[in-house]
Amino acid sequence: MSAITPSQVKASIESGIPNAIVQISDLTGGGDHYQAVVVSAQFEGKSLIQQHQLVYGTVREAMASGAIHALALKTYTPATWQAEN
Repeated sequence: MSAITPSQVKASIESGIPNAIVQISDLTGGGDHYQAVVVSAQFEGKSLIQQHQLVYGTVREAMASGAIHALALKTYTPATWQAEN
């Protein structure tokens, strides 16, 4: 079980969800508990569960290996992101 950096998590999500805006935070400083904020037009018309499944699919290997122990997600469409911010 090797550690994974925030930039590696970001790259995995971005490769699986092209054109997404991705922000990664290390929640504990230990390199295995992360929070991801993901903004993507691919989320349009999808439920929150479907949005999260899409993101989890991009980091499945890292989670299965234990490199990522926990990943908290906040997903937004461009419109909901704009409304929040």
